[in-house]
Amino acid sequence: MRLVLASRNAHKIEELRRIAPEIDWAAMPPELGDPPETGITFEANALQKARFVAAALGTWALADDSGIEVDALGGRPGVWSKRYSPEGTDAANNALLLEELQSVATRTARYRCVIALVGPGGEHVAAGVCEGRIGKAPRGEGGFGYDPLFCPVATPGRTMAELAPLEKDAVSHRGAAMAELPRLLSAAGLRA
Repeated sequence: MRLVLASRNAHKIEELRRIAPEIDWAAMPPELGDPPETGITFEANALQKARFVAAALGTWALADDSGIEVDALGGRPGVWSKRYSPEGTDAANNALLLEELQSVATRTARYRCVIALVGPGGEHVAAGVCEGRIGKAPRGEGGFGYDPLFCPVATPGRTMAELAPLEKDAVSHRGAAMAELPRLLSAAGLRA
């Protein structure tokens, strides 16, 4: 079965191909432009993106919206994780997060992901969470985003960026959300 991912993020596409290899994943065509992402929740953004692609292509589309929520910052950066710093780059976002947590002892956080499957037969949503904490300095070469700073509870002593891809998929927020994909497909009357 073919699903269009409402993203052109190569990292996300690679992860989804590992997590759900039974799906023929297609990136959103460049001529569509960028889908809206103006919601104040992960669910609202995931639905906006999936609706945009599904309406434009007349097919089923899957979108995710994800980010990191830091307890000491009242849940920030949250839905603004990608656009947290003025530059909006991974390096700048990580530097700003470390700066804001410089004098904070309790650094608990979580990655959160919401996926939305939207198409001719309706809308279906699932979520996943990965609990952890923010480290004091970036470590590791893998992953993207806040992975060099995020230390999952499930893998003590290592950041998400230090995990092998399959290890990351097994504990990640996106992996947890995607574990619900068979249920979403079934609810939509689709089969992988």
